[in-house]
Amino acid sequence: MTAVHRTVLEAGGPVLQFDQPMLDKGRRSEIPVVVNLFGTAARVAAGLGVSVEGLNDLGAFLAALRAPAPPDGLRDAFSRWPMLKAALATRPKSVRKAPVQDVVRCGSDVELTALPIQTHWPGDAGPLITWPVVVTRPYGGQPDNASSYNAGVYRVQVLDQNRLIMRWLPHRGGAAHHRSWVQHNEKMPVAIVLGANPATLLSAALPLPEAVSELTFAGALTGARPKMVLAKTLPLLVPADAEIILEGWVSPSETAPEGPFGDHTGYYNPAEPFPVMQVSAVTHREAPLYLSTYTGRPPDEPAIIGEVFNQLALPTIRAQIPEVRDLWLPPAACSYRIAVVSIDKRYPGQARRVMMALWGMLPQFSYTKMIVAVDSDIDPRNWDDIAWALATRMDPARDVMLLENTPMDYLDFASPQPGLAGKMGLDATTKIGSETQREWGQVMQISDASAAFASNLVDRILPGLHQ
Repeated sequence: MTAVHRTVLEAGGPVLQFDQPMLDKGRRSEIPVVVNLFGTAARVAAGLGVSVEGLNDLGAFLAALRAPAPPDGLRDAFSRWPMLKAALATRPKSVRKAPVQDVVRCGSDVELTALPIQTHWPGDAGPLITWPVVVTRPYGGQPDNASSYNAGVYRVQVLDQNRLIMRWLPHRGGAAHHRSWVQHNEKMPVAIVLGANPATLLSAALPLPEAVSELTFAGALTGARPKMVLAKTLPLLVPADAEIILEGWVSPSETAPEGPFGDHTGYYNPAEPFPVMQVSAVTHREAPLYLSTYTGRPPDEPAIIGEVFNQLALPTIRAQIPEVRDLWLPPAACSYRIAVVSIDKRYPGQARRVMMALWGMLPQFSYTKMIVAVDSDIDPRNWDDIAWALATRMDPARDVMLLENTPMDYLDFASPQPGLAGKMGLDATTKIGSETQREWGQVMQISDASAAFASNLVDRILPGLHQ
């Protein structure tokens, strides 16, 4: 299934549904598996409730959530009504009945091995849930206060018929909530949402402000208040419109080795201990679908989502670093380890200031180990442009900035120490003022009039050449 999925994704193909997935011992699952839901940027945008053209407006909305500007008069206040309406839509609506609880299996009836959970790569340790929305709340939080919830997309390994391993990294919201329960030596209620509404799943992956609940923000994307229902065996609200819910309790002390599994780096990551979850109930629709994906060396669905999120982040970045014109996180570089930023350069040392600002501004950039800064005349998404800028505007002895012992993804095997690595900034901008003692060269460029003349002439002589 992974091989078929990858082949179709690389071709820009459609969403796939496997009607009769094979389980172990020759068994077939009655639950179909859906993959490649986010296999194109257009489908990711649709999951966010917008078109590809509307991503810029959504990015501006996210930037306003982080630093809202005061309305400039009554006319401006009315112009912001769509944003106000979207914010009001995030208030969840509690319901007593939900399709996701049409079938309820508790206690000894729980059998995770009956679900069509994929083992994606030959070296994987076992079945792995790859698109879960993991819902948690802090210790002492009220079950009916969904605004305090955290929803994150974490890797979840199936250990046996009623136990799972929760792989959440220390800086993620779910891990922070777990620490609050560990401090009181109490097990934590956790709901794993499988087949969540696309807006809910993408909200759980968005870099939202800490004060904004991922779970309820989905209402801003869909324009409707999210429906929530009380879990059957937990003091926790869960999305009423999901396909499947795994309810359970995460131990404050018990861990198990998670992995190895194929990861977004294109390598298997080693086994490491993570908390164990005892599943108390499985609820689902009458005829549920199981949503899945694979994670591997790009291209994969997370990389495609990452490109869309790159576009959404631009307004937030520009709000704090106004000279930034564009920024690209190449999917081939794991979607975050290399960044290329184009700037409107006006003073010496500006490229270095921008690079340091990016590393310190958003948590996501703490794992970016190389930043290339270019001028606004360079397309940061064009490798040929980048190579030309590096070759003609960068001197290795002067324009390379190195940092030591900075935070890094512990999955980076090139790092000398787990979680610690160096960072490199390459200043491939035109050198001005005190940055150089030489007269800088002038870029050759055909005039606009000559370019237009040539284009019209070629269209007449060689029709269809541009197509």
